[in-house]
Amino acid sequence: MKSPTFPKQMDNDSGSPNPGEPEFLVVGKFGKPHGIQGEIVMDIYTDFPERLQPGVTIFVGSQYAAHKIVKRRPHPRGLLVMVENYRSREAAAELRNQFVYVAAADRPELEDGEYYHHQLLGMNLVDENGQYVGKLVQILQTGANDVYVVHDTAGAEILIPAIDSVILNIDLEEKQIQVHLLPGILPED
Repeated sequence: MKSPTFPKQMDNDSGSPNPGEPEFLVVGKFGKPHGIQGEIVMDIYTDFPERLQPGVTIFVGSQYAAHKIVKRRPHPRGLLVMVENYRSREAAAELRNQFVYVAAADRPELEDGEYYHHQLLGMNLVDENGQYVGKLVQILQTGANDVYVVHDTAGAEILIPAIDSVILNIDLEEKQIQVHLLPGILPED
């Protein structure tokens, strides 16, 4: 599946995310309509699905069309959602295969030392001596811990476990992650 892009940026004077951060965050993707009253299956891509309640504004598709959630309920594939002005199966089908977003400014606060993936992607990794290791291009979620996929200057892929003994410091302002490289992490020369 192709990852969605976030071309729009917010103005930092509004109290919104820092420059370079997305204006919208993907929280799911609409699947097929369910029933005849306008419900649609939504695959969940967020760690905070409880925030997708009736009355919440979501943004749908590449044009970020604003819609209010009217109804929601659990479904084995995620959620069944009904949005305003889509009260039939045919109307809900118009939303099929479109990404669902929320405004980044509405994202929940995280505890100290916790970060959203979009904040980390694109950051430079350096070792304890300040030597460039590579750029973070992807984050894999495993059962035990995340794994950072890093591309070095030659384009080689380096997998770095996101554990306390390896990730020493994350500096959002400098867009830099300092790491302790365990033996065997770097490819052999």
